[in-house]
Order: sequence, then C-alpha cells, then structure tokens
Amino acid sequence: MQSNPTTTETAGLVRDQVRLLQEERLRAQLEYVQGHSPFYRRKFADAGIAFDAIRSVADLAALPFTEKSELRESQLTTPPLGDHAAAALRDVVRVHASSGTTGRPSYVGVTAKDADAWAEVAARVYRCQGVTEDDVVIHGLALGFFVGGLPLAEGVQRTGATFVPVGIGATDRLVQSARDLGATVLSCTPSFARYLIDYMRNRLGEDPWSLGFRRILVGAEPGGSIPSVRQEIESAFGAEVYESVGNADVLPVYSAMCNEFDGNHLLAEDHVIFELIDPETGNVIDWGDGAEGELVTTHLLRQCVPLIRFRTRDRVRVRTGACSCGRLSPRITCIGRTDDLLIVNGVNVWPSAISDVVSSMVPATTGAFEILLSQEPPLVVPPLQLRVEHGEAEDLSALKADLERELRDRLIARCEVELVPRGTLERSEGKTRLIRVQAATDTGVRA
Repeated sequence: MQSNPTTTETAGLVRDQVRLLQEERLRAQLEYVQGHSPFYRRKFADAGIAFDAIRSVADLAALPFTEKSELRESQLTTPPLGDHAAAALRDVVRVHASSGTTGRPSYVGVTAKDADAWAEVAARVYRCQGVTEDDVVIHGLALGFFVGGLPLAEGVQRTGATFVPVGIGATDRLVQSARDLGATVLSCTPSFARYLIDYMRNRLGEDPWSLGFRRILVGAEPGGSIPSVRQEIESAFGAEVYESVGNADVLPVYSAMCNEFDGNHLLAEDHVIFELIDPETGNVIDWGDGAEGELVTTHLLRQCVPLIRFRTRDRVRVRTGACSCGRLSPRITCIGRTDDLLIVNGVNVWPSAISDVVSSMVPATTGAFEILLSQEPPLVVPPLQLRVEHGEAEDLSALKADLERELRDRLIARCEVELVPRGTLERSEGKTRLIRVQAATDTGVRA
C-alpha cells in the first residue's frame, strides 16, 4: 500500500509552494497507480503515454479525461469496486455509494488512510465556516451510503464541536433536538433549509428564528451561492449561510466559504490537483480571476480509487484575489452542471439561474418550481415550460406576467409559467428534482 504523508494545509501557502508539493506527490501517486490500477495502465497504454512522462501539473493536459461512465462500466465488468480501484477489498474499511444511472449504485471504497484524509479535509471545511468546539451541530443530511454522512461526522468531531446525527426523514425530531440541545449550527442541503422554513411556519405555526441556529451550512446541491436563496434562508433563520462543495468520487467536501462570503476556498490542494477546462473543447483554462469552466480533479494521496483528470461536471467561476480571511487559495463558486445545462434557442439556461429569479419573488412565490421538458435535455423547444408555486400573491395574472418578464430579461430566454398552489410541487429533505421530462402525449412523468 502507498504510504500517506502527513497532510499539509495549503490554503496559506503561496502558489509556487503549492505546485512544488503537488508535483512531488503527483509523481509518487502515478507510480502507485501504475502498480495497482489495471484501469489506468490500460488507459495510459491506449493513449500512448508512459506514466513517467508526466512530471508536472502542466503535463496532465496530455492525458485523457476520466469520465463517470467509465467508472460505472469498470464496476460492472470487474465487481465490486471496479478495476480502477487500486486497493484490495481487504484493505477497504468503508464503502460509500451514490445513485447510478442504471439503477445499480456507484460504489466508492475507502481505506483507513483515505478515511483519515477525508476527515481531515472535512474538518478544514468546518473550521473555515467558523465551527468551533463550542458549537452543537445538527446534521440534517443522509447518514447511510451518502458521503455527506459519516465522513462529515468525523470532520465535525475533529473540530471539537458536538455532532448530533439526526439525518433526514425526521424533521420533528430535528426540531426537538435543536431546542433540547441548544444547537447552534444546522448542516443540510439548501432544499432542506427551505423545507424546514415551510415546515416551521405552515406545520408548526412557529418562526424558524426560534430554533436559535447561528450558522446554516449548506451543500450537496446548488443554492448556497444564489443570492436570493441565501437571503431567504438567512432572513428566515436569522443565521449566516455558508456553502461547501464536494464530490463523492473526489472528496466529500473540499471547498468552503469563509466569513467573507466571496466564493468557496479550495482547502484540499495537498490532496487534489484542480484543473479548469472548457467543457466543449477540453482545453485547459488558466486560473484567472473571473474565469469559468468545468472542474477536473486528480488525486495525489488516494489509495482505493485514485482518479486522474476526473471530469466532475461542475461548472465553476473562479476568484483569485486576496481574501481578508488570510487564506491564499483560489475560490470557486459552482454555477451549474455541464450535464444539466438547458439550451433554449442557443441560449444557455441553468436551473440555478431560474431558482434565483423565482426565489427573488418570495413571498409572492414559495420559491419552489419545476422545469417541464418534452424531450431529453439539453435542447429545449421554446418556450421553456415552468411550474411555479405561488405564495401570498393577490393577483396571480400579474405575478405570472412579472415572472415571465423577469425570466426573459435575466435568462434571455422565453419561458411560460404555470402557477400552482403552495404544496403542489415535490418537497425533499435531500436533493430536490428540478427537471421532469414528459412524453409529448403527457401520459406521465419520468425522471
């Protein structure tokens, strides 16, 4: 097994120092992968590239990408973890999973050293978000296979904070526990934070402020960086909202907001090389301030499932200017997925942008909406069909007109809005499904 050097917090290092550390670890990681991963031996051979030809971060651009579909196929042909796994099952101490497109879960194995690294980076994320030993953290995320469960619990515990593993599906217990234990922090998805607002007001007839949270830590889906969604959650709870970004195949979390709220600091550059690419051409994009592209990752210390140039499909915007918190690492804001992009008459439309518009009209709307498509994305025959829950609006005709005008002005795409009563649309304590594809005959909805 590959040794695991002492982890080094890189957020305070200058860029040249970060690169030197990364390139030293990259060469060791590639040597390990060559010796343990049939998947990558085959992939490098097919590309006609020798492992020892990759000596620097810049050299990575010569390598092919690793796609999520390849990992799924690898596990189907070489179960249970795939021939991209570089550790024997006897060395795996835990297995996590994410949902798969074929119905079979996508498994991620973790060795003891991998688990330790996950916990260390998660602790950095929580410290960046201001969590201390004085906090009581209510965990409102799934606790099973989901990488946002046990790994984040270990991260919270390393900060010295008190971890309360409520999970999802028990909102009444979450409310009671928060009050009984004097909870100060809620960790959840943006969807659940908004669900809890609705639950408190319309089920219990109480103000969300009464729960006493000082921080709401959100992740696992877009929302924490959408101004109107942040404002809605902060206003309802009287708490600051901090976002984090992660990926089940990379690290459960690797980037988080500090109290300057100006993007998510990359906090794992000693574990992962982050590249930015043009999602259409695959060309590398420089990490300049304001640059946008798809995030691509390469592990530096991973044992069980080390990935090289893995396409996360997260489309991000970069901030590289100095942050007042003192961290020197780049910051990212996830602005969508390169695989949930909608194209309406040649215009790119992201569900997160629609969410921003709909949420900006709360309380006339509830903030809940869904996108109805007559064919598989990304191409959409205009107008883009939306169902939007109305809230306290007195004139629904005027609200419909206002929404359609604002959507057209902000998205540069024509939308047709159907207003439906509060409670009509699906609510979720996890990730809320925003896009539904309907058959042309409207005989049913399929995911």
